[in-house]
Parts: sequence; structure tokens; C-alpha cells
Amino acid sequence: MPVSAFDHPILSALVGDEETASAFSVEADVEAMLAFEAALAEAEASIGLISPQAAARIAQVCADFSPDLAALAEGAARDGVVAPSLVKQLRQAVGEPHAADVHRGATSQDVVDTSLVLRLKPILAAFDVRLDALIVALDALEAEQGETPLMGRTRMQRALPIRAADKLRAWREPLQRHRARLAALTPRLLVVQFGGAVGTRDALGGQGGAIAAELARRLGLGDGPCWHTQRDALAEFAAWLSLVAGALGKIGQDIALMAQNEIAEIKLAEGGGSSAMPHKSNPVRAEVLVALARFNAALIAAQHQALIHENERSGAAWTLEWLILPQMVVATGAALRHAAALCAGTRFVAE
Repeated sequence: MPVSAFDHPILSALVGDEETASAFSVEADVEAMLAFEAALAEAEASIGLISPQAAARIAQVCADFSPDLAALAEGAARDGVVAPSLVKQLRQAVGEPHAADVHRGATSQDVVDTSLVLRLKPILAAFDVRLDALIVALDALEAEQGETPLMGRTRMQRALPIRAADKLRAWREPLQRHRARLAALTPRLLVVQFGGAVGTRDALGGQGGAIAAELARRLGLGDGPCWHTQRDALAEFAAWLSLVAGALGKIGQDIALMAQNEIAEIKLAEGGGSSAMPHKSNPVRAEVLVALARFNAALIAAQHQALIHENERSGAAWTLEWLILPQMVVATGAALRHAAALCAGTRFVAE
């Protein structure tokens, strides 16, 4: 039985998001790491560090290479990271005389971190599209039903009359700000990682900066200094994930309350059934939005713990990121999925 609900064959349909989760599959990770190794060889050949023949051979092997996953698992258990085993297998596949040119001047963290940002790149684009679609859906709902009279409630008590447009504005405006935040943080996050053994690129004869720039260009990432121990961009992204999930959780909480029989200010197009009470129609999607928001809010503290790297690399803080960040990303993807369906089927009822 899977430990995580996100990987559970049943519960993942409720709290997971297949499109987002696919970026964290073994296949996607290996593909991105091989893309790094091929691009690194080509970048190093472009400045004469290795021969064009070596780069061509490495790129050719990377294009079709299928590593022994059992050996990768054994290596990760031994080394604490998958890269040494992958590089060993890749060198064997490349063969002589070019095996030594595989991974030249790089370290495990370079390939693993760059794999992560390569896989995050399409996720960020997808999240932006989903946010935009949700904002458009809320705009359409306001145009259709914005004048519906509702009762405003403060501290869970009746306060003064409002319109549906007032409620929708409180849902929509944070999402608009989160799109702007995403646009701002993206160039800070999608940066190639290339620092070598201790983050100084010293094994590359003073050409480390040029190699990093060419590597970034070939991978479609931003260039910048090594960030082995500078994890603020990942922490900023995790905070953004929590903010988005929280904004969607607010929508879910409002809808769950307004859909109560005693209030009935919202009618939902779909609801969940009960095994004991067939008359019930539970606001399942709204409840899931609240749960996912609280889940990400709980995990953000753990992600900030991963900012604490000792000296030039931390195995502990790095491993913590692997445990935390994928779950936060998938939770946010699931929240966006549920929010889209929920808002598409929501209709206000005059108070």
C-alpha cells in the first residue's frame, strides 16, 4: 500500500493531479538528468574542454539510454543520491575513449538540482494557465450572477447584505496577485545548477562560467551563480504554492459554508454521496480545497527548514526537500483542478 495519498491508486483521484505528478516520476527525472549530461558535454565541447567526438557520443547515448533502475535504487541507498550510480552506468554505456568525459567538472547536486528545475518549468507554465482559466471563470460567473443578493457574514454571524460580485472579488483578486508573483519568481527559480565539487567551478580551468552559460542556453534555463546551498528560490516557490492553495482553500471554505442546508446561498452542480444517508450531497471538492490548503500550510515550515545547509553542501537539508516539495507541488495542482470544476458548477442563490 502506498504511504502517500498522492500515489495511492484510489485516493490519488481525490487529492492528486496526474499531470503534475508525472513530473516527479522516475522516468521524468532520469530523462531530465540525461538531458543535463548531454547538454553539459555539448557545452564543454563548444569551448574545447572535451572533443566534439566525445560530446557527440555522450549525447547519442543519452538520447536512448535506459538505466538499470534497480542498480540506481541500490546506489541511492548507498550514496544518498542517485547521480553517482547513474553516471557510472552512463560511462559504461559511452565506453572508451570518451567515458571519462561524462559528467566532467560536475557534481551530483548539479545534475539532480538541474533535473528538478527542468521538470518544474512545464509545471509553472501549466499552473499559470490554470490560474488564468480560473480567473476567467470567476469573471464569467460575476458577469452572469454578480448582482445576486447575499448576506455578508463576519465572524460566522449575519452582518450586512452584499452581492455575489463582492464574494467573487474576494476570491479572484488573490489569484490575480499570485499570477503576478509567479511571473516574478520564475526567472529566479528556473536557473541551471552548475558548481562542481564545492560550488566554485575550480576544476574547469577558469571556464566554469562560460560552460554554465552555454549549459543554461542549451537547456532553456536561466544562467547564474551556483546555488548549491542557496535554496531561497525553492523556498519562495514553496511559499507561493502555499499561498495559492490557501487562496483556493478560502474559496472552498466559503462554498462549503454557503452550501449548508440552513444557509443554501450556493447550489453545486455535483456533490458526494453518503453510505448511510442517501439524502445528502456533500461539498467534496470544497472540502478537498480546504484540506489541501492546510496540508501545504503545514509543509511550508518543513521546506523552510531545508534552507539550513551546513557549509558547502548538506545531505540532510537536500533530502528534506525531496520529501516535501513534490507533495506541495502536486497538492497545488490538485487544488487548481478541483477549484476549476467547483467554480464551473457553482450557482448563487439569493439570500
